[in-house]
Amino acid sequence: MTAGTTVLAPDGTEVVLGEIGTRVLLENPRVRVWEVALDPGEAQGWHLHHNPYVVLCLSTSPCHMDWLDGSPARQLSETVGGSVYRPVSPVHMLTNDGDAPYRNRLIEVLDLGEEASGAPYDVPEGVAADSGFAEVGEVPAKVVVDEDDVRVQHVTPDAGDSYTWRTGAYPALVVDLDLETEPLSGLVYLEPGESYTLPAKPTRTSGYNLVELRYFSR
Repeated sequence: MTAGTTVLAPDGTEVVLGEIGTRVLLENPRVRVWEVALDPGEAQGWHLHHNPYVVLCLSTSPCHMDWLDGSPARQLSETVGGSVYRPVSPVHMLTNDGDAPYRNRLIEVLDLGEEASGAPYDVPEGVAADSGFAEVGEVPAKVVVDEDDVRVQHVTPDAGDSYTWRTGAYPALVVDLDLETEPLSGLVYLEPGESYTLPAKPTRTSGYNLVELRYFSR
């Protein structure tokens, strides 16, 4: 992480970089998961990504991204339950331009970035190559990111419904998008072949994102 590092803007101004999120919720040799929370009108500090990352939207508001190198700002309009996978990025900052809070979970993929530990990873024998649900029949899930490295599914159970999901030959994360769920309990890291049952909720919520680190299966 580069928080506290001083860099120069094009005009020679010194800029001290900040963190890429509000707080770290989970960290291991494979991933680092941040909470990003911006109230209306609030902006992040300038920051730099050294690792590819996945953004999962929990609460949406119009935002824009400024670039320290002076490139045109990028307008963002995200959808709750949606996701985006981004490569290593230049120095930038995010500002909430709307009237509602903006919340996301930002997952750094450490194995594919500058902070890769190089730790070997062996998939246990007998683990199925692909992920899947234990239930027979249609499951309310759709793929929102489908890349060679990462796949993200959005699952929206009805009130009282629950589904059991098993990972494939790669680690994965389950992220609860319900803002009423405590962030740490709403974040589960799974090893290859492990299963997790999505908790049933009394009302229909924004659901869950299932984030699959598929680069391990190659």
